Amino acid sequence: MPNPRKLLYPFSLIYHGVTRVRNKLYDNNILKFRSYDLPVIAVGNLNMGGTGKSPMIEFLLRILNEHLKVATLSRGYKRESKGFQLVAESDSVSKSGDEPLQFKNKYPDVIVAVDADRQEGIRELLKFKPDVILLDDAFQHRKVKAGFYILLTAYGDLFVDDLILPAGNLRESSSGARRADVIIVTKCPNDLSEAEQKKICNRLKPESHQAVFFSSIKYSDNVISKVGERSLEGLKSRDFVLVTGIANPAPLLEFLKSKNFQPKHYKFSDHHNFSKSELEQLQQEPAILTTEKDYMRLRDKIPAEKLYYLPIEVEFLERGEKQFTEKIKLYVNKKEV
Repeated sequence: MPNPRKLLYPFSLIYHGVTRVRNKLYDNNILKFRSYDLPVIAVGNLNMGGTGKSPMIEFLLRILNEHLKVATLSRGYKRESKGFQLVAESDSVSKSGDEPLQFKNKYPDVIVAVDADRQEGIRELLKFKPDVILLDDAFQHRKVKAGFYILLTAYGDLFVDDLILPAGNLRESSSGARRADVIIVTKCPNDLSEAEQKKICNRLKPESHQAVFFSSIKYSDNVISKVGERSLEGLKSRDFVLVTGIANPAPLLEFLKSKNFQPKHYKFSDHHNFSKSELEQLQQEPAILTTEKDYMRLRDKIPAEKLYYLPIEVEFLERGEKQFTEKIKLYVNKKEV
């Protein structure tokens, strides 16, 4: 059946024209941007949502946080607070947003902040003298010029196959990929062949300065709750349900199916704010398995002994992790000199 959104293509041409002019104005320094003396790494995408930005930020935190003072800056999507906010572990999602709160709880010594105005947010973060700043979902924020751009695109949903909004899900033309230093194809099958990787690279047509990497999602063997950690297999003794409020739960469903789990699934939209009636319904369930992001929204609203989340990590295919890590550290160390 034809995609009815393609009927909106004339509006996409208008949107394309507006974003193209905007990018040209920034590229030619007619619209002003700020750059910074310290390393600033931006993680983002061209498609709307679902490319794995949060796991990538956490990967960067793992490789940088041990030896450097790291700060992260996010918009804090759907938060009710305004302006610049430092994130504390005890914050509510309504104050800080779910993903920044997730970062802070996993890495308490990292400076985590939210501000829709990235220039203002960086200005405030500089008061804490970080060694490096990670910008979450900032590929289109041209008012800030990062020193290193990481562009994510999901396997099976490559930006080269998509149309610009509203006919498709692209925030800007695929030509915007030229700004990236690195392109990472995320959510790949673990057994993706070298031949298939080469085909994808040929379709992405990277610039000479760009490296392309391939990554997959690695799910933990254990689930975590406020009351402790237990094996995923241990949940078989409980009649649990799955609750997701993420852009694309399909990989999680496939993973659970591979482990012989096919739970009842409550599927909500990305960054969903749970209503009173929805929470009352979930409270009746014997046990709930959810994502780490959704856990931040549910942790104070569902009894602790009922609520578990399944951690995930980015896993690079083949030798990609070493090569990618070297690129990041080379950039950061070069900036420090």
